[in-house]
Amino acid sequence: MESFNGLLLVNKPQNMTSFDVVAIMRKKLHIKKIGHSGTLDPMAEGVLLLLIGKATKILPYLENTDKEYIATFELGKQTDTEDIWGKVTEEKEVHEIFDLQSLCNSFIGKQKQLPPMVSSIKVKGKKLYEYAREQIEVERPLRDIEIYDIEALDKNKIRVSCSSGTYIRSLIRDMAIQSGNIGCMSSLIRTRVGKFTLKDCYDLDEVDADTVQLHSIYEALSYLPMIEVENEFDVLNGKKIRLDTKEERVLMVKNKEALAIYRRHHQNVFGCERGLW
Repeated sequence: MESFNGLLLVNKPQNMTSFDVVAIMRKKLHIKKIGHSGTLDPMAEGVLLLLIGKATKILPYLENTDKEYIATFELGKQTDTEDIWGKVTEEKEVHEIFDLQSLCNSFIGKQKQLPPMVSSIKVKGKKLYEYAREQIEVERPLRDIEIYDIEALDKNKIRVSCSSGTYIRSLIRDMAIQSGNIGCMSSLIRTRVGKFTLKDCYDLDEVDADTVQLHSIYEALSYLPMIEVENEFDVLNGKKIRLDTKEERVLMVKNKEALAIYRRHHQNVFGCERGLW
Protein backbone atom coordinates (compact mmCIF):
# COMPACT_ATOMS: atom_id res chain seq x y z
CA MET A 1 0.00 0.00 0.00
CA GLU A 2 2.68 2.49 -0.99
CA SER A 3 0.07 4.96 -2.20
CA PHE A 4 -2.05 4.64 0.96
CA ASN A 5 -1.44 8.14 2.31
CA GLY A 6 -3.83 10.55 3.97
CA LEU A 7 -6.13 11.13 6.91
CA LEU A 8 -8.55 8.54 8.25
CA LEU A 9 -11.21 9.86 10.59
CA VAL A 10 -12.61 7.46 13.14
CA ASN A 11 -15.18 7.75 15.91
CA LYS A 12 -13.27 6.55 18.97
CA PRO A 13 -15.48 4.62 21.39
CA GLN A 14 -15.28 4.68 25.18
CA ASN A 15 -12.97 2.36 27.11
CA MET A 16 -10.25 2.57 24.48
CA THR A 17 -7.08 4.64 24.25
CA SER A 18 -6.12 6.56 21.12
CA PHE A 19 -3.15 4.20 20.74
CA ASP A 20 -5.53 1.20 20.92
CA VAL A 21 -7.29 2.63 17.86
CA VAL A 22 -3.96 3.03 16.04
CA ALA A 23 -3.07 -0.61 16.80
CA ILE A 24 -6.42 -1.83 15.47
CA MET A 25 -6.07 0.21 12.28
CA ARG A 26 -2.54 -1.11 11.66
CA LYS A 27 -3.96 -4.63 11.62
CA LYS A 28 -7.03 -3.76 9.55
CA LEU A 29 -5.14 -1.73 6.94
CA HIS A 30 -1.93 -3.80 6.97
CA ILE A 31 0.22 -0.70 7.32
CA LYS A 32 2.58 0.22 10.16
CA LYS A 33 3.06 3.92 9.47
CA ILE A 34 0.06 5.33 11.35
CA GLY A 35 -0.04 8.09 13.94
CA HIS A 36 -2.76 10.21 15.49
CA SER A 37 -3.40 13.86 16.17
CA GLY A 38 -5.14 15.05 19.32
CA THR A 39 -5.24 12.33 21.96
CA LEU A 40 -8.61 11.48 23.47
CA ASP A 41 -8.84 10.11 27.01
CA PRO A 42 -9.97 6.47 27.24
CA MET A 43 -13.46 7.39 28.50
CA ALA A 44 -13.96 10.11 25.87
CA GLU A 45 -15.56 9.47 22.48
CA GLY A 46 -15.53 11.13 19.11
CA VAL A 47 -13.37 12.45 16.31
CA LEU A 48 -9.85 11.03 16.18
CA LEU A 49 -7.58 11.94 13.26
CA LEU A 50 -5.33 9.11 12.09
CA LEU A 51 -2.38 10.06 9.89
CA ILE A 52 -1.41 7.33 7.46
CA GLY A 53 1.77 6.95 5.42
CA LYS A 54 3.18 10.27 4.22
CA ALA A 55 0.48 12.10 6.16
CA THR A 56 2.42 11.44 9.38
CA LYS A 57 4.72 14.25 8.22
CA ILE A 58 2.02 16.86 8.81
CA LEU A 59 1.36 16.03 12.48
CA PRO A 60 3.03 19.26 13.76
CA TYR A 61 0.72 21.30 11.52
CA LEU A 62 -2.47 19.80 12.97
CA GLU A 63 -1.65 19.98 16.68
CA ASN A 64 -3.06 23.47 17.20
CA THR A 65 -6.36 22.78 15.46
CA ASP A 66 -9.56 24.20 16.98
CA LYS A 67 -11.99 21.65 18.40
CA GLU A 68 -15.62 21.23 19.45
CA TYR A 69 -17.03 19.04 22.21
CA ILE A 70 -20.32 18.03 23.78
CA ALA A 71 -19.97 17.36 27.48
CA THR A 72 -22.15 16.57 30.45
CA PHE A 73 -21.37 17.29 34.08
CA GLU A 74 -22.40 16.36 37.59
CA LEU A 75 -22.66 18.93 40.36
CA GLY A 76 -21.96 18.34 44.04
CA LYS A 77 -18.96 16.10 43.52
CA GLN A 78 -15.27 16.69 42.86
CA THR A 79 -12.70 14.01 41.99
CA ASP A 80 -8.94 13.83 41.65
CA THR A 81 -9.28 13.53 37.85
CA GLU A 82 -12.03 16.18 37.49
CA ASP A 83 -14.32 13.57 35.90
CA ILE A 84 -16.69 10.94 37.33
CA TRP A 85 -14.15 8.14 36.78
CA GLY A 86 -11.74 9.48 39.39
CA LYS A 87 -11.59 9.17 43.17
CA VAL A 88 -14.11 11.39 44.94
CA THR A 89 -12.26 14.02 46.97
CA GLU A 90 -15.16 16.24 48.04
CA GLU A 91 -18.96 16.26 48.09
CA LYS A 92 -21.13 19.28 48.65
CA GLU A 93 -24.78 20.33 48.57
CA VAL A 94 -25.89 21.36 45.06
CA HIS A 95 -27.08 24.89 44.33
CA GLU A 96 -29.33 24.93 41.29
CA ILE A 97 -28.06 26.84 38.26
CA PHE A 98 -31.08 28.79 37.05
CA ASP A 99 -29.47 30.32 33.93
CA LEU A 100 -26.82 27.96 32.58
CA GLN A 101 -26.49 29.91 29.32
CA SER A 102 -25.51 33.10 31.14
CA LEU A 103 -22.91 31.14 33.08
CA CYS A 104 -21.62 29.70 29.79
CA ASN A 105 -21.43 33.15 28.22
CA SER A 106 -19.20 34.40 31.04
CA PHE A 107 -16.50 31.91 30.01
CA ILE A 108 -16.33 32.92 26.35
CA GLY A 109 -13.04 34.54 25.29
CA LYS A 110 -9.31 34.31 25.89
CA GLN A 111 -8.30 33.21 29.37
CA LYS A 112 -5.83 31.37 31.58
CA GLN A 113 -6.74 27.81 32.54
CA LEU A 114 -5.35 25.65 35.32
CA PRO A 115 -5.00 22.15 33.79
CA PRO A 116 -6.01 19.00 35.67
CA MET A 117 -3.38 17.24 37.73
CA VAL A 118 -4.07 14.09 35.72
CA SER A 119 -2.82 15.33 32.36
CA SER A 120 0.18 14.87 30.08
CA ILE A 121 1.52 18.41 30.52
CA LYS A 122 5.17 18.33 31.54
CA VAL A 123 6.64 20.10 34.57
CA LYS A 124 10.42 19.81 35.00
CA GLY A 125 10.53 17.08 32.36
CA LYS A 126 7.87 14.94 34.00
CA LYS A 127 4.20 14.58 33.10
CA LEU A 128 1.64 15.78 35.63
CA TYR A 129 -0.12 12.43 35.78
CA GLU A 130 3.19 10.84 36.78
CA TYR A 131 3.39 13.19 39.76
CA ALA A 132 -0.26 12.39 40.54
CA ARG A 133 0.46 8.66 40.60
CA GLU A 134 3.23 9.28 43.13
CA GLN A 135 0.92 11.61 45.10
CA ILE A 136 3.36 14.49 44.67
CA GLU A 137 1.88 17.98 44.51
CA VAL A 138 3.53 20.34 42.01
CA GLU A 139 2.66 23.80 40.78
CA ARG A 140 0.69 23.53 37.57
CA PRO A 141 1.41 26.12 34.87
CA LEU A 142 -1.55 28.19 33.71
CA ARG A 143 -2.30 27.73 30.01
CA ASP A 144 -3.52 30.29 27.49
CA ILE A 145 -6.76 29.07 25.92
CA GLU A 146 -9.72 30.57 24.11
CA ILE A 147 -13.36 29.57 24.30
CA TYR A 148 -15.09 30.64 21.09
CA ASP A 149 -18.60 29.59 22.00
CA ILE A 150 -20.50 27.64 24.67
CA GLU A 151 -24.10 26.57 24.25
CA ALA A 152 -26.25 25.17 27.06
CA LEU A 153 -27.98 22.11 25.59
CA ASP A 154 -29.65 20.91 28.78
CA LYS A 155 -29.42 21.58 32.51
CA ASN A 156 -26.19 19.55 32.69
CA LYS A 157 -25.06 19.44 29.06
CA ILE A 158 -22.99 21.91 27.03
CA ARG A 159 -21.45 22.27 23.58
CA VAL A 160 -18.02 23.94 23.58
CA SER A 161 -16.02 25.34 20.65
CA CYS A 162 -12.48 26.09 21.75
CA SER A 163 -8.79 26.37 20.97
CA SER A 164 -6.49 23.39 21.05
CA GLY A 165 -5.13 22.65 24.51
CA THR A 166 -8.40 23.41 26.32
CA TYR A 167 -9.37 20.92 29.02
CA ILE A 168 -13.15 20.60 29.10
CA ARG A 169 -13.12 18.95 32.53
CA SER A 170 -11.20 21.95 33.87
CA LEU A 171 -13.68 24.30 32.22
CA ILE A 172 -16.52 22.43 33.92
CA ARG A 173 -14.65 22.59 37.25
CA ASP A 174 -14.37 26.37 36.93
CA MET A 175 -17.98 26.81 35.79
CA ALA A 176 -19.19 24.81 38.79
CA ILE A 177 -17.10 26.92 41.18
CA GLN A 178 -18.41 30.17 39.67
CA SER A 179 -21.98 28.94 40.19
CA GLY A 180 -21.28 28.29 43.88
CA ASN A 181 -20.89 24.55 43.41
CA ILE A 182 -18.29 21.91 42.88
CA GLY A 183 -18.59 19.61 39.88
CA CYS A 184 -16.94 17.21 37.50
CA MET A 185 -17.33 16.06 33.90
CA SER A 186 -19.51 12.99 33.37
CA SER A 187 -19.13 12.43 29.62
CA LEU A 188 -17.23 13.89 26.66
CA ILE A 189 -17.71 13.60 22.91
CA ARG A 190 -15.38 15.39 20.51
CA THR A 191 -17.61 16.41 17.63
CA ARG A 192 -15.13 18.37 15.50
CA VAL A 193 -11.41 18.76 14.86
CA GLY A 194 -10.72 21.67 12.52
CA LYS A 195 -12.99 21.20 9.51
CA PHE A 196 -13.64 17.51 10.19
CA THR A 197 -16.76 16.41 12.11
CA LEU A 198 -18.32 13.21 13.41
CA LYS A 199 -20.20 12.93 10.10
CA ASP A 200 -16.84 12.40 8.38
CA CYS A 201 -15.86 9.56 10.72
CA TYR A 202 -15.91 5.79 10.36
CA ASP A 203 -16.89 3.53 13.21
CA LEU A 204 -14.11 1.05 13.88
CA ASP A 205 -16.04 -1.92 12.49
CA GLU A 206 -16.74 -0.02 9.24
CA VAL A 207 -13.07 0.36 8.29
CA ASP A 208 -12.04 -1.99 5.49
CA ALA A 209 -8.73 -1.80 3.62
CA ASP A 210 -10.42 -2.28 0.24
CA THR A 211 -13.15 0.33 0.59
CA VAL A 212 -11.99 2.95 3.10
CA GLN A 213 -11.57 6.46 1.71
CA LEU A 214 -8.91 8.79 3.07
CA HIS A 215 -8.88 12.56 3.18
CA SER A 216 -5.91 13.95 1.28
CA ILE A 217 -2.96 15.84 2.75
CA TYR A 218 -4.02 18.72 0.48
CA GLU A 219 -7.44 18.79 2.17
CA ALA A 220 -5.98 18.53 5.67
CA LEU A 221 -3.69 21.52 5.06
CA SER A 222 -6.23 23.60 3.15
CA TYR A 223 -6.17 26.19 5.94
CA LEU A 224 -2.68 27.24 4.79
CA PRO A 225 -2.21 29.82 2.01
CA MET A 226 -1.52 27.90 -1.21
CA ILE A 227 0.84 28.58 -4.09
CA GLU A 228 0.29 26.70 -7.35
CA VAL A 229 3.72 25.85 -8.74
CA GLU A 230 4.68 25.67 -12.39
CA ASN A 231 7.92 23.79 -11.96
CA GLU A 232 7.33 21.15 -9.28
CA PHE A 233 10.85 19.74 -9.70
CA ASP A 234 12.39 22.72 -7.87
CA VAL A 235 10.01 22.13 -4.98
CA LEU A 236 10.53 18.36 -4.98
CA ASN A 237 14.27 19.00 -4.81
CA GLY A 238 13.82 21.37 -1.87
CA LYS A 239 15.25 24.40 -3.68
CA LYS A 240 14.80 27.93 -2.35
CA ILE A 241 12.20 29.92 -4.27
CA ARG A 242 11.30 33.60 -4.58
CA LEU A 243 7.61 34.26 -3.91
CA ASP A 244 5.65 37.49 -4.10
CA THR A 245 3.51 37.02 -0.98
CA LYS A 246 3.16 38.54 2.48
CA GLU A 247 2.59 35.13 4.07
CA GLU A 248 5.25 33.58 6.31
CA ARG A 249 4.35 29.97 5.50
CA VAL A 250 2.69 28.55 2.37
CA LEU A 251 1.64 25.20 0.98
CA MET A 252 3.15 24.46 -2.42
CA VAL A 253 0.69 22.53 -4.57
CA LYS A 254 0.34 21.13 -8.08
CA ASN A 255 -3.07 20.08 -9.40
CA LYS A 256 -4.47 19.81 -5.84
CA GLU A 257 -1.58 17.70 -4.66
CA ALA A 258 0.38 18.97 -1.65
CA LEU A 259 4.11 18.98 -2.46
CA ALA A 260 5.78 20.81 0.41
CA ILE A 261 5.41 23.44 3.10
CA TYR A 262 7.66 26.45 2.48
CA ARG A 263 8.61 29.13 4.99
CA ARG A 264 10.05 32.61 4.50
CA HIS A 265 13.80 32.83 5.06
CA HIS A 266 14.33 36.50 4.32
CA GLN A 267 12.57 39.10 2.19
CA ASN A 268 10.83 37.12 -0.58
CA VAL A 269 13.04 34.05 -0.42
CA PHE A 270 11.30 30.90 0.84
CA GLY A 271 12.86 27.57 1.77
CA CYS A 272 11.42 24.10 2.20
CA GLU A 273 10.29 23.53 5.78
CA ARG A 274 8.65 20.13 5.25
CA GLY A 275 8.68 17.99 2.11
CA LEU A 276 5.50 15.96 1.60
CA TRP A 277 6.72 13.67 -1.16
